Amino acid sequence: MKKIGLLLICCLIKLTSVNAQEKPNIIFLFSDDQTIHTLGAYGNKEIITPNLDKLAGMGVRFTNHYNTTSICMASRACVMTGLYEYRHGTNFGHGDLEKELFQESYTNKLREAGYYTGFVGKTGFNIEGQKFDAFDREFDEFAGGPGQTSYITASNKKLVKYAKEYPHATRANGAWAKDFMKNAKATGKPFCMSVSFKAPHRPTTPDPIDLKRYKGRTKFTKPVNYGVENGEHLSAQSHTSRAALQYRYWMTDYDNTVKDYYALISGVDAAVGMILEGLKELGLEKNTIIIFTSDNGYNCGAHGFAGKVLPYEEGSKSPLLIYDPRLPKKYNSKVSDALTTNVDMAATIIDFSGLSVSNKMDGKSLVPLLKNPKKEIHKSVPLFNFWGVAEAHSMAIVTKEWKYVYWYSESNGMKPIEELFHLKKDAFEMQNVAEKNPNVLAEMKLIYAVELKAMKETLIEGHGYNEYPILFDQNIDWNKKKSLAKNYDGTKDRKKGKPSKKKGNKTKKH
Repeated sequence: MKKIGLLLICCLIKLTSVNAQEKPNIIFLFSDDQTIHTLGAYGNKEIITPNLDKLAGMGVRFTNHYNTTSICMASRACVMTGLYEYRHGTNFGHGDLEKELFQESYTNKLREAGYYTGFVGKTGFNIEGQKFDAFDREFDEFAGGPGQTSYITASNKKLVKYAKEYPHATRANGAWAKDFMKNAKATGKPFCMSVSFKAPHRPTTPDPIDLKRYKGRTKFTKPVNYGVENGEHLSAQSHTSRAALQYRYWMTDYDNTVKDYYALISGVDAAVGMILEGLKELGLEKNTIIIFTSDNGYNCGAHGFAGKVLPYEEGSKSPLLIYDPRLPKKYNSKVSDALTTNVDMAATIIDFSGLSVSNKMDGKSLVPLLKNPKKEIHKSVPLFNFWGVAEAHSMAIVTKEWKYVYWYSESNGMKPIEELFHLKKDAFEMQNVAEKNPNVLAEMKLIYAVELKAMKETLIEGHGYNEYPILFDQNIDWNKKKSLAKNYDGTKDRKKGKPSKKKGNKTKKH
């Protein structure tokens, strides 16, 4: 009887081990401030990104990937939680991510399910009420850094041992990733590794190795809508934002600026190459899913803007690549025009792991698009800006054909304005056609109203979002709004009351 019992135990152990191995490894690669056109795979012939282009050739490239909040702190929390910003409450001036919401993150869910988890690079946010070191307990291996981190490897506490061989942090992230994968393989568990690059975020200090790759290049192609003259038709409110007022070297020294920007992205590409090499060396390449995207876009001089934040295409869209090596080759090198968002990342990763995706998430799994790139996941997606000067706060709705933007502020003589862009015919948003298309405008406003209602019903308490359902309501007079309009730039402490019952955990349907 004892022999039978031992045999049964051995069989169960073996079965558990086999099941663990059958689960795919998942790598999430995340750059910072990378606009959608900055990969060779997206048609850019001037940037050097062979590894990411290879990844696109093996997987699916997405052409309509939006960051629902286009600023790093908020977007990174969107990715972790699968929630819109007004539901997770995390942004400069609004506050840190509450512990119970972090417990619902994709990294925590996979760890609970037996995945070996790791994180390296720019974390972008803190867990509310805890020191940054609290992240050490939330991952099996953690090498993330607080704040913006540094391009100097030696200045990042968890990466110091890589400083001699890789003095620039981008490649050091790649070296850490290779070591993590070795450790993960030794555990016998499937792993989920998040590599969160600082690049190509400011300061524009690329690795000299990558800058050398652009030696001799003195001219770079400007966006079709480049220059302040191509932004005069846009709202007065958009011109009060940091994107319009700072980082003017994108206008005064475009060629050198874009060279540094491209070189930083080429550094990310090199680190991705190190990771691909590591997978092959470890024999893990056939069971490891890879996702690559960025936390927000970047305007790069389009309409005369730099930075991000604004709801226009360049500032809100990023590249998205997903590769699942388990799929037959007939699914390689596909392109999907489906609407996708940063809040879809958590749902997608959780789905890949075999876990059920919570219906409390705003995001949806993109896994079905890998076999059917023509399938639609979202009919429309919302874009928000709750950061910076109040005048530049906005809410927008995007479909595959149209974009509607509402700017509420009437400060300094401005008028509230509605913008409507026919993206299918005007991808560079050079004409506001709201007055010419009253029927379309009415349809977009109906979708907008549904999203605004959802915000009112599900926003998180205590983080400064309660005023936005009023501010973004086109039917409420400015006299009732102006006292509610506040700057949120992180320079002043937020007066936070104790949250009562959280609306943010309410199930939301789309």
